[in-house]
Amino acid sequence: MLKVGVLGAGHLGKIHLRLLNQSDKYELIGFFDTDAENGKKISDEFGYAYFDSLDELIDAVDVVDIVTPTLSHFECAKKAIAKGKHIFIEKPITNTVEEAETIRTLLAENNVKGQVGHVERFNPAFTAVKDNIKNPMFIECHRLAEFNPRGTDVPVVLDLMIHDIDIILSVVKSSVKNISASGVSVISDTPDIANARIEFTNGCVANLTASRISLKNMRKTRFFQKDAYISVDFLEKKCEVVKMKDAPTQPGDFDMILQNAEGVSKQIYFDNPEVSNNNAILDELETFADAINNNTKPVVTLHDGTEALRVATMIINQF
Repeated sequence: MLKVGVLGAGHLGKIHLRLLNQSDKYELIGFFDTDAENGKKISDEFGYAYFDSLDELIDAVDVVDIVTPTLSHFECAKKAIAKGKHIFIEKPITNTVEEAETIRTLLAENNVKGQVGHVERFNPAFTAVKDNIKNPMFIECHRLAEFNPRGTDVPVVLDLMIHDIDIILSVVKSSVKNISASGVSVISDTPDIANARIEFTNGCVANLTASRISLKNMRKTRFFQKDAYISVDFLEKKCEVVKMKDAPTQPGDFDMILQNAEGVSKQIYFDNPEVSNNNAILDELETFADAINNNTKPVVTLHDGTEALRVATMIINQF
């Protein structure tokens, strides 16, 4: 079991503490939070060991789980890596691309592993269909949330849209060619609603909309590719795969057949995979333990996190 410590005991930090405490791949040593009063309260309530200093906790563990506000990710990661510790770091990886590049360099120099908390990669609806997503040419994402003051210290692109940016970059095997975007600040100092169009060198186009001032929650992405349409509902954890193949010469009574203007007939059929019931946060933490123990590449590397932040920054710079 890997000894792990958590930095940050806010809303997400408390979830990480609970899951790490129940994992059989980690031994939860304790946590640190800059708010000592909050830290001692959580320690009293749940029994997790509260450390008085950041350095003291880092020294006591093998893995540092960074769940602090984004602005502090860089300094926390630097300290942990300098002491030879593996790091799990929440998204976005850092506040700037330059900071992310520095962390990647330090990680390589100190021969430790890092993973970024892009949790939607572990969403069971996405993992169920990701092998069906091959060379998508049009992608449409809607990530809408009801207003929550937590997270409004950063633009909605870094708060919400970055989830979809990472998913898109993980399935489109091509470089970004062009980005156009617009954003509107409605009740925050930074944009609360944003739309971005990402064009890739291979011709794929992704259209992303993110809002944190919606009347309902929605997290849906649709992938269109030759002979297939794939829909992922990240919120409801449902997926749908609609495929097309050459129509049989003698269609059955219930076969769905389409014929185009050239007379080519295609059969439509559904190939919906089973969606497992998993805890995505626990999965991302435990696959990182596997990567450390087996000396394999983490599922979401620091390179992945850096590229997601790079594209997010390019979008924000359009506003």
